[in-house]
Amino acid sequence: AINGAVYGLLGLGIVLLYKGNRIFNFAQAEFGAVAAFGCYAGVTGFGFVPKVPYPVAAVFGVTIAIGVALLTERLVIRPLFSQPKVTLVVATAGTALLIIAITGFLFGAEGVTLDPVLQGDAFTSGGLLVTKQGLVIVAVLIVLALASALFFSRTRTGTAILAVSMEPTATSLVGISVNRISALTWGFAGLLGGVAGILFAGSSGVLGPGVLTFVALIPAFTAAVFGGITSLPGAFLGGVVIGIVQALGARNIPESVVPSANQVVVFLILLTVLLVRPAGLLGKET
Repeated sequence: AINGAVYGLLGLGIVLLYKGNRIFNFAQAEFGAVAAFGCYAGVTGFGFVPKVPYPVAAVFGVTIAIGVALLTERLVIRPLFSQPKVTLVVATAGTALLIIAITGFLFGAEGVTLDPVLQGDAFTSGGLLVTKQGLVIVAVLIVLALASALFFSRTRTGTAILAVSMEPTATSLVGISVNRISALTWGFAGLLGGVAGILFAGSSGVLGPGVLTFVALIPAFTAAVFGGITSLPGAFLGGVVIGIVQALGARNIPESVVPSANQVVVFLILLTVLLVRPAGLLGKET
Protein backbone atom coordinates (compact mmCIF):
# COMPACT_ATOMS: atom_id res chain seq x y z
CA ALA A 1 0.00 0.00 0.00
CA ILE A 2 2.98 2.30 0.59
CA ASN A 3 3.67 2.17 -3.15
CA GLY A 4 0.41 4.07 -3.60
CA ALA A 5 2.23 7.18 -2.39
CA VAL A 6 4.76 6.73 -5.20
CA TYR A 7 1.95 6.24 -7.70
CA GLY A 8 0.45 9.47 -6.40
CA LEU A 9 3.68 11.39 -7.02
CA LEU A 10 4.00 10.01 -10.54
CA GLY A 11 0.30 10.62 -11.12
CA LEU A 12 0.65 14.24 -10.01
CA GLY A 13 3.33 14.78 -12.64
CA ILE A 14 1.09 13.19 -15.27
CA VAL A 15 -1.85 15.42 -14.30
CA LEU A 16 0.32 18.52 -14.20
CA LEU A 17 1.61 17.98 -17.73
CA TYR A 18 -1.86 17.12 -18.98
CA LYS A 19 -3.19 20.36 -17.54
CA GLY A 20 -0.28 22.33 -18.98
CA ASN A 21 0.19 20.72 -22.42
CA ARG A 22 -2.91 18.52 -22.81
CA ILE A 23 -0.77 15.43 -23.41
CA PHE A 24 -0.06 12.21 -21.54
CA ASN A 25 3.63 11.88 -20.74
CA PHE A 26 4.74 8.26 -21.13
CA ALA A 27 8.27 9.22 -20.05
CA GLN A 28 7.19 10.26 -16.53
CA ALA A 29 8.33 7.02 -14.89
CA GLU A 30 11.68 7.20 -16.70
CA PHE A 31 12.33 10.60 -15.15
CA GLY A 32 12.15 8.67 -11.90
CA ALA A 33 14.45 5.96 -13.24
CA VAL A 34 17.06 8.54 -14.23
CA ALA A 35 16.97 9.99 -10.71
CA ALA A 36 17.25 6.54 -9.11
CA PHE A 37 20.23 5.61 -11.29
CA GLY A 38 21.84 8.97 -10.52
CA CYS A 39 21.32 8.37 -6.80
CA TYR A 40 22.80 4.88 -7.14
CA ALA A 41 25.84 6.33 -8.94
CA GLY A 42 26.40 8.82 -6.12
CA VAL A 43 25.91 6.30 -3.32
CA THR A 44 28.27 3.71 -4.84
CA GLY A 45 30.75 5.99 -6.64
CA PHE A 46 29.79 4.52 -10.01
CA GLY A 47 31.98 5.48 -12.97
CA PHE A 48 33.26 9.05 -12.82
CA VAL A 49 30.72 10.04 -10.13
CA PRO A 50 32.39 10.44 -6.70
CA LYS A 51 30.96 8.54 -3.75
CA VAL A 52 28.83 10.87 -1.62
CA PRO A 53 26.37 10.56 1.29
CA TYR A 54 22.86 9.35 0.45
CA PRO A 55 21.11 12.76 0.78
CA VAL A 56 23.62 14.36 -1.59
CA ALA A 57 23.25 11.47 -4.03
CA ALA A 58 19.46 11.84 -3.89
CA VAL A 59 19.70 15.55 -4.69
CA PHE A 60 22.10 14.70 -7.52
CA GLY A 61 19.66 12.18 -8.95
CA VAL A 62 16.66 14.50 -8.73
CA THR A 63 18.68 17.27 -10.39
CA ILE A 64 19.43 14.95 -13.30
CA ALA A 65 15.73 14.08 -13.57
CA ILE A 66 14.81 17.78 -13.71
CA GLY A 67 17.47 18.32 -16.39
CA VAL A 68 16.17 15.41 -18.49
CA ALA A 69 12.61 16.72 -18.18
CA LEU A 70 13.70 20.20 -19.29
CA LEU A 71 15.61 18.76 -22.24
CA THR A 72 12.54 16.73 -23.20
CA GLU A 73 10.42 19.88 -23.18
CA ARG A 74 12.94 21.93 -25.16
CA LEU A 75 14.10 19.36 -27.72
CA VAL A 76 11.01 17.17 -28.16
CA ILE A 77 7.82 18.87 -26.98
CA ARG A 78 8.33 22.50 -28.02
CA PRO A 79 9.30 21.80 -31.67
CA LEU A 80 6.26 19.49 -32.03
CA PHE A 81 3.77 21.55 -30.04
CA SER A 82 1.81 22.67 -33.10
CA GLN A 83 1.43 19.06 -34.26
CA PRO A 84 -1.56 16.84 -33.33
CA LYS A 85 -1.50 15.79 -29.68
CA VAL A 86 -1.15 12.13 -30.62
CA THR A 87 2.22 13.03 -32.16
CA LEU A 88 3.36 14.49 -28.85
CA VAL A 89 2.19 11.41 -26.96
CA VAL A 90 4.14 9.14 -29.32
CA ALA A 91 7.14 11.44 -28.90
CA THR A 92 7.05 10.99 -25.10
CA ALA A 93 6.88 7.22 -25.59
CA GLY A 94 9.91 7.46 -27.86
CA THR A 95 11.69 9.53 -25.21
CA ALA A 96 10.98 6.82 -22.63
CA LEU A 97 12.43 4.15 -24.92
CA LEU A 98 15.52 6.28 -25.52
CA ILE A 99 16.08 6.76 -21.78
CA ILE A 100 15.64 3.01 -21.21
CA ALA A 101 18.24 2.29 -23.87
CA ILE A 102 20.72 4.80 -22.44
CA THR A 103 20.36 3.58 -18.84
CA GLY A 104 20.72 0.00 -20.05
CA PHE A 105 23.91 0.90 -21.89
CA LEU A 106 25.39 2.74 -18.90
CA PHE A 107 24.34 0.43 -16.04
CA GLY A 108 23.77 -2.90 -17.77
CA ALA A 109 20.63 -4.81 -18.66
CA GLU A 110 20.68 -6.90 -15.46
CA GLY A 111 20.03 -3.86 -13.27
CA VAL A 112 21.39 -2.75 -9.91
CA THR A 113 20.19 -2.50 -6.31
CA LEU A 114 19.51 0.81 -4.57
CA ASP A 115 19.36 0.75 -0.78
CA PRO A 116 16.45 2.49 0.94
CA VAL A 117 16.87 5.91 2.49
CA LEU A 118 16.34 4.33 5.92
CA GLN A 119 16.71 0.62 6.55
CA GLY A 120 14.81 -1.52 9.04
CA ASP A 121 11.25 -1.82 10.30
CA ALA A 122 9.46 1.02 12.04
CA PHE A 123 6.82 -1.14 13.76
CA THR A 124 4.73 -4.27 13.34
CA SER A 125 1.16 -4.89 14.49
CA GLY A 126 -0.41 -8.26 13.77
CA GLY A 127 0.09 -8.85 10.06
CA LEU A 128 0.92 -5.19 9.40
CA LEU A 129 4.56 -4.35 8.78
CA VAL A 130 5.65 -0.76 8.25
CA THR A 131 9.25 -0.09 7.31
CA LYS A 132 11.18 3.09 7.97
CA GLN A 133 11.39 3.56 4.21
CA GLY A 134 7.60 3.37 4.08
CA LEU A 135 7.32 6.15 6.64
CA VAL A 136 9.74 8.24 4.59
CA ILE A 137 7.59 7.73 1.48
CA VAL A 138 4.41 8.78 3.29
CA ALA A 139 6.13 11.80 4.87
CA VAL A 140 7.50 12.93 1.50
CA LEU A 141 4.07 12.52 -0.10
CA ILE A 142 2.44 14.67 2.59
CA VAL A 143 5.10 17.38 2.33
CA LEU A 144 4.96 17.52 -1.47
CA ALA A 145 1.15 17.46 -1.42
CA LEU A 146 1.02 20.44 0.92
CA ALA A 147 3.79 22.25 -0.96
CA SER A 148 2.02 21.70 -4.27
CA ALA A 149 -1.28 22.95 -2.88
CA LEU A 150 0.35 26.10 -1.53
CA PHE A 151 2.39 26.62 -4.71
CA PHE A 152 -0.61 26.49 -7.04
CA SER A 153 -2.93 28.49 -4.78
CA ARG A 154 -0.64 31.09 -3.20
CA THR A 155 2.13 31.91 -5.71
CA ARG A 156 1.99 33.92 -8.92
CA THR A 157 3.97 31.25 -10.81
CA GLY A 158 1.60 28.50 -9.73
CA THR A 159 -1.40 30.59 -10.70
CA ALA A 160 0.24 31.34 -14.06
CA ILE A 161 0.74 27.62 -14.74
CA LEU A 162 -2.94 26.95 -14.12
CA ALA A 163 -3.91 29.97 -16.21
CA VAL A 164 -1.82 28.81 -19.16
CA SER A 165 -3.38 25.35 -18.94
CA MET A 166 -6.85 26.87 -19.32
CA GLU A 167 -6.29 29.81 -21.68
CA PRO A 168 -2.81 29.83 -23.28
CA THR A 169 -3.68 32.47 -25.87
CA ALA A 170 -5.25 34.87 -23.37
CA THR A 171 -2.38 34.51 -20.87
CA SER A 172 0.21 35.22 -23.58
CA LEU A 173 -1.67 38.43 -24.43
CA VAL A 174 -1.29 39.69 -20.84
CA GLY A 175 2.47 39.14 -20.85
CA ILE A 176 2.85 35.62 -19.44
CA SER A 177 5.45 33.59 -21.36
CA VAL A 178 3.84 30.32 -22.39
CA ASN A 179 7.25 28.80 -23.21
CA ARG A 180 8.62 29.72 -19.79
CA ILE A 181 5.59 28.28 -18.03
CA SER A 182 5.85 25.10 -20.12
CA ALA A 183 9.51 24.68 -19.08
CA LEU A 184 8.61 25.24 -15.41
CA THR A 185 5.82 22.70 -15.65
CA TRP A 186 8.10 20.04 -17.13
CA GLY A 187 10.81 20.83 -14.60
CA PHE A 188 8.32 20.39 -11.75
CA ALA A 189 7.15 17.11 -13.29
CA GLY A 190 10.78 15.99 -13.44
CA LEU A 191 11.18 16.84 -9.75
CA LEU A 192 8.11 14.80 -8.77
CA GLY A 193 9.14 11.89 -10.99
CA GLY A 194 12.68 11.97 -9.63
CA VAL A 195 11.59 11.85 -5.99
CA ALA A 196 9.13 9.06 -6.77
CA GLY A 197 11.76 7.03 -8.62
CA ILE A 198 14.30 7.16 -5.79
CA LEU A 199 11.71 6.24 -3.17
CA PHE A 200 10.26 3.42 -5.28
CA ALA A 201 13.64 1.92 -6.20
CA GLY A 202 14.80 2.10 -2.57
CA SER A 203 11.59 0.47 -1.37
CA SER A 204 11.45 -2.34 -3.92
CA GLY A 205 15.20 -2.88 -4.14
CA VAL A 206 14.85 -3.38 -7.89
CA LEU A 207 16.34 -0.90 -10.34
CA GLY A 208 16.81 -1.84 -13.97
CA PRO A 209 16.24 -0.31 -17.41
CA GLY A 210 12.52 0.15 -17.95
CA VAL A 211 11.49 -1.34 -14.59
CA LEU A 212 9.69 1.77 -13.35
CA THR A 213 7.81 2.14 -16.63
CA PHE A 214 6.73 -1.50 -16.63
CA VAL A 215 5.85 -1.65 -12.92
CA ALA A 216 4.73 1.85 -11.89
CA LEU A 217 3.56 3.77 -14.97
CA ILE A 218 0.20 2.03 -15.48
CA PRO A 219 -0.74 2.31 -11.76
CA ALA A 220 0.29 5.99 -11.90
CA PHE A 221 -1.90 6.60 -14.96
CA THR A 222 -4.73 4.75 -13.21
CA ALA A 223 -4.25 6.93 -10.13
CA ALA A 224 -4.42 10.06 -12.28
CA VAL A 225 -7.55 8.88 -14.09
CA PHE A 226 -9.21 7.59 -10.91
CA GLY A 227 -8.68 10.82 -9.01
CA GLY A 228 -9.42 13.00 -12.02
CA ILE A 229 -7.01 13.73 -14.85
CA THR A 230 -7.62 17.46 -14.35
CA SER A 231 -7.34 17.36 -10.54
CA LEU A 232 -4.00 17.69 -8.76
CA PRO A 233 -5.37 16.55 -5.35
CA GLY A 234 -7.13 13.71 -7.14
CA ALA A 235 -3.79 12.30 -8.29
CA PHE A 236 -2.64 11.91 -4.67
CA LEU A 237 -5.97 10.39 -3.64
CA GLY A 238 -5.95 8.06 -6.63
CA GLY A 239 -2.42 6.88 -5.88
CA VAL A 240 -3.24 5.98 -2.29
CA VAL A 241 -6.42 4.15 -3.31
CA ILE A 242 -4.66 2.21 -6.08
CA GLY A 243 -1.86 1.21 -3.72
CA ILE A 244 -4.32 -0.10 -1.13
CA VAL A 245 -6.42 -1.99 -3.68
CA GLN A 246 -3.30 -3.45 -5.27
CA ALA A 247 -2.06 -4.70 -1.91
CA LEU A 248 -5.46 -6.21 -1.07
CA GLY A 249 -5.61 -7.93 -4.45
CA ALA A 250 -2.15 -9.44 -4.01
CA ARG A 251 -3.00 -10.66 -0.50
CA ASN A 252 -6.50 -12.05 -1.03
CA ILE A 253 -6.51 -13.40 -4.61
CA PRO A 254 -4.40 -16.56 -5.00
CA GLU A 255 -1.91 -16.64 -7.88
CA SER A 256 -3.39 -19.98 -8.93
CA VAL A 257 -6.74 -18.29 -9.51
CA VAL A 258 -5.61 -14.98 -11.04
CA PRO A 259 -1.90 -14.66 -11.91
CA SER A 260 -0.47 -11.20 -11.10
CA ALA A 261 -3.69 -10.25 -9.34
CA ASN A 262 -2.24 -6.96 -8.09
CA GLN A 263 -1.78 -5.82 -11.70
CA VAL A 264 -5.11 -7.21 -12.89
CA VAL A 265 -7.08 -5.19 -10.32
CA VAL A 266 -5.33 -2.02 -11.52
CA PHE A 267 -6.49 -2.66 -15.09
CA LEU A 268 -10.01 -3.39 -13.86
CA ILE A 269 -10.13 -0.13 -11.92
CA LEU A 270 -8.85 1.81 -14.92
CA LEU A 271 -11.42 0.25 -17.24
CA THR A 272 -14.26 0.77 -14.76
CA VAL A 273 -13.45 4.44 -14.20
CA LEU A 274 -13.18 5.10 -17.95
CA LEU A 275 -16.57 3.46 -18.52
CA VAL A 276 -18.48 4.87 -15.54
CA ARG A 277 -16.89 8.25 -14.79
CA PRO A 278 -14.19 9.26 -17.31
CA ALA A 279 -13.55 12.55 -15.48
CA GLY A 280 -12.56 10.69 -12.29
CA LEU A 281 -13.65 11.36 -8.73
CA LEU A 282 -12.44 14.96 -8.45
CA GLY A 283 -11.93 15.85 -12.09
CA LYS A 284 -14.08 17.93 -14.39
CA GLU A 285 -15.07 17.30 -17.97
CA THR A 286 -12.84 19.13 -20.45
